[in-house]
Amino acid sequence: MNKKEISEIKKLLTPNKSVFTRICGCYVDAEKNQKTKLKEAFLSLLEEEAFKYFAIFKKTLSGTIGRNLINMEFPLDQEMGDGTQTFLLKLRDTELKDDDLIEEFYQKVMETYLYPENYYIILVHGAYDVPGRASDNLDMDDASDYVYNFVLCSICPVKLSKPGLCYNIDTNQIENRIQDWIVETPDVGFLFPAFNDRNTDVHGLLYYAKNPEILQEEFIDQFLGCRIPLSAKTQKETFQTIIEETLDRSCDFDTVMSIQENLNELLEERKEDPEPVTLDKVEVKRLLANSGVDNERLEEFDTHYEAAADEKTSFIAANVASVRSYEIKTPDVVIKVSPDKAQLVEHREIDGIPYILIKATDQVEINGIAVKSSVNGAEG
Repeated sequence: MNKKEISEIKKLLTPNKSVFTRICGCYVDAEKNQKTKLKEAFLSLLEEEAFKYFAIFKKTLSGTIGRNLINMEFPLDQEMGDGTQTFLLKLRDTELKDDDLIEEFYQKVMETYLYPENYYIILVHGAYDVPGRASDNLDMDDASDYVYNFVLCSICPVKLSKPGLCYNIDTNQIENRIQDWIVETPDVGFLFPAFNDRNTDVHGLLYYAKNPEILQEEFIDQFLGCRIPLSAKTQKETFQTIIEETLDRSCDFDTVMSIQENLNELLEERKEDPEPVTLDKVEVKRLLANSGVDNERLEEFDTHYEAAADEKTSFIAANVASVRSYEIKTPDVVIKVSPDKAQLVEHREIDGIPYILIKATDQVEINGIAVKSSVNGAEG
């Protein structure tokens, strides 16, 4: 799913556009006991409660694609027999009205979702009457193409509110606040089936992780049955390894800076694309060639790529690029510079000693104190 398709589903998460038919929930304590359950028509919720659920669902569809939101596909073996995709299809097709299936869903989550404290599993079914699109790309509400049936799952930590004092309006007194168990924003979740090309794609789903470095691998592998993707951090580390191993002794300052600049130029050129910019093996090799890596080193690229990753591994460009700032680091000093000011930093060798030089202007400060350069002082 891309930005536009996710945005289209998120627009449904309001009371006046809600497409939800049924909601189920299960509160699980730290000992994996089911403490209480919810199962009812979504429209029967109190308005205040519905608003809180909408906020949770919106969070489950928020974040950066490739980091917090990850498109996943089911392997073929999970689409047959008792596969994970087959189970999720049954769950969706029964519109959360089959108690045995719902209970099985809860059990599967409890067995694979690793969390040491209390949490709340929320599952909702929706039926979106997808409007047709005119030639000017505007929706035609009276010309629906088909209905997109889906389930949206959110798994939220439940934590005790902090102790403290509060004002009691009934007694007009400041007193000890009663601590409550609060349902927090979701930790993980998923939308199934995927909504690709504004159509139902039962071969995939959209996965959400609040922390992109904690993807709940057992939950993805055993419950969803999908291939575990590289986290954003692992993508960056793997990409860096490929660059270092391929360039070897030619991994110099200018070449690495050129690679970063070309990456950022690529992201800038395609910033309006709804799809995230993805680099596969061929595109990474092209990036190195365009950054001045010689043919001798490029001949070693395939070997190093497959050693660090594999043939099918690809990288989200935003995960491996330094968009906000370049970090130039030595054992004792760290320099951060905006990409559009990278030309102010250069590498030189003086008397056989390598130096990183920063072009200084007449606006230099040390801990907020303005200093004068020796050049300016001499001119004065």
